[in-house]
Amino acid sequence: MDDLKLPLFLGGFALFFLIEGIAAKRPWQEPRGKRLRMHAAVAVFNTVVLKLLILAPFLYWTEYIAKQGWGLAPMLGYSGVGGIVATLIVLDMFDYWWHRFNHRVGLLWRFHKVHHVDTHVDVTTALRFHPGELFISFFVKLVWIGAWGPSLAGFVAFEIGVSLASQFHHSNIDFPERWERMLRLFIVTPRFHTSHHTVSRRTGDANFATIFIVWDRLFGTYQEPDGKELEHLGLPEGRDDYLSFLAWLTEPLSPRNANQADPERRTTS
Repeated sequence: MDDLKLPLFLGGFALFFLIEGIAAKRPWQEPRGKRLRMHAAVAVFNTVVLKLLILAPFLYWTEYIAKQGWGLAPMLGYSGVGGIVATLIVLDMFDYWWHRFNHRVGLLWRFHKVHHVDTHVDVTTALRFHPGELFISFFVKLVWIGAWGPSLAGFVAFEIGVSLASQFHHSNIDFPERWERMLRLFIVTPRFHTSHHTVSRRTGDANFATIFIVWDRLFGTYQEPDGKELEHLGLPEGRDDYLSFLAWLTEPLSPRNANQADPERRTTS
């Protein structure tokens, strides 16, 4: 199952890149090729660094926990297909809270804001994460695995689900209102997640779900997207050099973060 991750990732990316090229919701502010080159370089850099540092211990830890039978999943008797479905749901809830903490804790925000500096959300934005954030999340996921105890197949299914959901809801596409309302009963749509990327903190610090939208409804962070707010994406700062690889890499160390140690002090709109 692990062998499916790369082809599904590349296939999903190509599909959404094609769809948004045909039926883009928002006009392109920068040449698509320029955005693709920048974010592809980010993805390659992250893949090389993280594979060298964490892939082997990550897989070892997952297999070790499964062999030991540790975690809530084995205790509750979840296995097979049912175990995979339960893992997808439970870890998606964990991911919701981790995403929310990234917006609330100053140190975590320094890294996560690199993703939000992008002023034009499309499928390539799903590649735009700082290696520091991914490295920290590695240790957080080790805790998730120890607490829940998923099978390797279940965890890989979750990683694939998160990857495809991220590509989908970052895509520069939209649905007719009837479809939008129907889809948003269950999953995070592009319109809903794009509202999380607005300059406005009303939605920019809300709408944290990745796959299942229920977590925002359940935990009180659901905010209805607003058309006017959706016209202004990104953050107030860093708008001039957001497609610079060097600026992307050094953003967590930028002096402009000094006044944002407390997330509540961020500029609002």
